[in-house]
Amino acid sequence: MSSHFKRLSPPKKSQVYDTYWNFAVERNNVFIRRLTNFQGPWTDDLVIRSYRFTNTFRASDRVSQYLINLQYRADQSPEEIFFKTLLFKIFNKIETYNYLERALGTINFARFSEEQFDSLLSYRMASGHTIYSPAYIMPSAGNVFGFKLKHSNHLALLTRLMKDKIYLRIANAESLEAVYEILLGCPSFGSFLAFQYTIDLNYSDLINFSEMDFVVAGPGAKNGILKCFDSLGDFSYEDVIRFMAENQEKECERLGLQSPTLWGRRLQLIDCQNIFCEVDKYLRVTHPQLSVKSGKTRIKQKFHAPKEPIPFFFPLKWGINSKIEIECQERENVNIFS
Repeated sequence: MSSHFKRLSPPKKSQVYDTYWNFAVERNNVFIRRLTNFQGPWTDDLVIRSYRFTNTFRASDRVSQYLINLQYRADQSPEEIFFKTLLFKIFNKIETYNYLERALGTINFARFSEEQFDSLLSYRMASGHTIYSPAYIMPSAGNVFGFKLKHSNHLALLTRLMKDKIYLRIANAESLEAVYEILLGCPSFGSFLAFQYTIDLNYSDLINFSEMDFVVAGPGAKNGILKCFDSLGDFSYEDVIRFMAENQEKECERLGLQSPTLWGRRLQLIDCQNIFCEVDKYLRVTHPQLSVKSGKTRIKQKFHAPKEPIPFFFPLKWGINSKIEIECQERENVNIFS
């Protein structure tokens, strides 16, 4: 335990605390089993089998994988990395980005036209398609830019961020927290989005900080923490997340579990934060008597298996892609990017 925690009154674990580790391990086991068995079923846990939960490791999720691949395409200038990352993440929907690419060909900042993108997205909406992911709510920024349609405001926001060359400030930032503070100062970016975008940008070569440097607890993570602990003692929400990350092997060993890794990469702060979000959802089904201020009592999204395997590729600086290739080279259902 770090010296910081030794000076604090510790949190008190609740009766469902162990669910955090059992869920984290089993959800990661599902991820691993799907590498060799694309059809399933992958678990005897009926809740995990029935509902949609993100992967134990954030970077292995379908949307994160799409983004990381996008970031490592040909043009790796700070301008292009920032532009493509924000353009994709504002909508956070693969189908929306694919639609824009089909309509425009190669997307880059040099060819970006706010009016053209607005027209295309307005047409897609009018055609009955959803252009935003339901994963989290994007504030409209209408009070800043004054457009009627949400996506019009977001395109105007992206234009401003590029004009102000925010990407240069981020590229020169000295810490992950400093990147977060820069993004937090952008119009309509609250603490949750600013942190999520910080992690997204840190996948790329624009910046290179450890995911163990800094974390911000989102609303879902806070709900999960309040279910897993009866009281927090002197710990902040972020302290609890760090405590989990620092003690992952010890806690899994206590429960007779194999601590999950991403081809040797331990759970990072962002992963432990996300697990609390997913455990909050999981407990709505397994322990519905537990309540939190959010008032959410059910899981909205059912699980639907993807139509084809996901090709996995992780930030080159993590040094794990070669490990994946060695482990999966004889598996028919896994394609590895070169």
